[in-house]
Amino acid sequence: MEIVEVKSIWNKVKDEIIKNVPATSHPWIMPMEAVGYENGIFSVITGQSFAIQIIRKNHYQQILDVFSSLGYPLKKFDIIYDENLSKELKKQKEKELKAQKKAEEKSLKETAFDGMAKMQSQSNLNLKYKFENFVVGDNSKLAHAVAYNVAQHPAEKYNPLFIYGGSGLGKTHLMQAIGHYTLFNNPKLKVRYIKTEDYVNELVDNLRKGGDTNDRMAKFRQKYRNVDILLIDDIQFVESKGRTMEEIFHTFDTLYNKNKQIVITSDKKPKDIPTLPDRLRTRFEMGIVVDITPPDYETRVAILTNLAEQLGLKISFEVYDYIAKNFENNVRELEGAFNKVTAYADIENAEITLEYVKRVLGCDTNQKKISIETVAKVCSEFYGVTVKDLKSPARAQKISDARKVSVYLAREMIKLSYEDIAEYFEKKHPTILYSYQKVKDELKTDTKLKQTIRELKQAIKSNS
Repeated sequence: MEIVEVKSIWNKVKDEIIKNVPATSHPWIMPMEAVGYENGIFSVITGQSFAIQIIRKNHYQQILDVFSSLGYPLKKFDIIYDENLSKELKKQKEKELKAQKKAEEKSLKETAFDGMAKMQSQSNLNLKYKFENFVVGDNSKLAHAVAYNVAQHPAEKYNPLFIYGGSGLGKTHLMQAIGHYTLFNNPKLKVRYIKTEDYVNELVDNLRKGGDTNDRMAKFRQKYRNVDILLIDDIQFVESKGRTMEEIFHTFDTLYNKNKQIVITSDKKPKDIPTLPDRLRTRFEMGIVVDITPPDYETRVAILTNLAEQLGLKISFEVYDYIAKNFENNVRELEGAFNKVTAYADIENAEITLEYVKRVLGCDTNQKKISIETVAKVCSEFYGVTVKDLKSPARAQKISDARKVSVYLAREMIKLSYEDIAEYFEKKHPTILYSYQKVKDELKTDTKLKQTIRELKQAIKSNS
């Protein structure tokens, strides 16, 4: 087949694939080029060695299905590493980085004095939190899109913006990225970032000092009400603090009525923050409420790859794979593991190999401590049943749910065989297999179950 037709087929296939895979997989798929189609074997080349492992592991069958649906059934989809293409991609990336650096340097020169002064004395922002170094995955796609829109068009569409999710998932990063973007693209706007805990402490200090309290409180209020964008982090700390909630209520109303942007983060939805007054809750919900969940495997690998590139390190895929599989709860934990490895390697002048990473992090040792008894005990307590119930023939809903989740976690966390799990729960092998697959399928759409699994994993690790 002529190469022109081969490339045309690949472009059609690629268009279909991109529609149905996570955004984090696009950079691995898009640069691949078609080079041949003979005897049912379609060949492409890539300049990214990691792409071969990632595509084969996560999207190989999906690609075969797309070829088949377009009328090109394959015996094999062959991905070949091409060194020349790798050099070409590297040159292209270096060119893009130089152009980006040049543009950033120009922007920095134009706004340096004003922007830096604002960041240090007014805005309270951390320069490292930018949109450019936030890795977007399915877990954060909506939150990132809305935050970027707010940065470009403050107070126009999403006001307030309320971002919620567990600790270390990137809420503060996105929030501060809005402020960072604003200061460098619209430096006339006033931005202020504050942690709720610091806000509370500042309020208390102003109230208990001697002298003219009214004058101090007037200045305190102006500090947070005379801004164009107010960023309030970890609002859940406001609960049960009546005076603080009163101040935030009036600050919110003042800013909102002046058409100023408000961005809030929390580890809970507004309705789930205990003791939060309805008048505050309804105001927090009147714009848009978005969540960030723990990153999936592909996103975790992309985050690690990004961290390594920032440090100019060449690290094998198996290292990324190992860290990504062992640190799945949040981005902060993932970055912490990576930083620990690179720090040790720097101090010891060691090469970052899989064996070295295992020694530094000790994840395999920790994993062995988890037993199926612990999994069953934690799950049964969570669902309000007993381990004896899990082993019984009982089919009551909560027993059935607890049993299925226990099976899933035993398989996922300690890699037990179906036979061993079946023996422990005194069930037949097909029953265990069905339970595992049932939970795995439900996790694709059930956000509440995802949260339950995350909580149980944490509890199991804590009890091991």
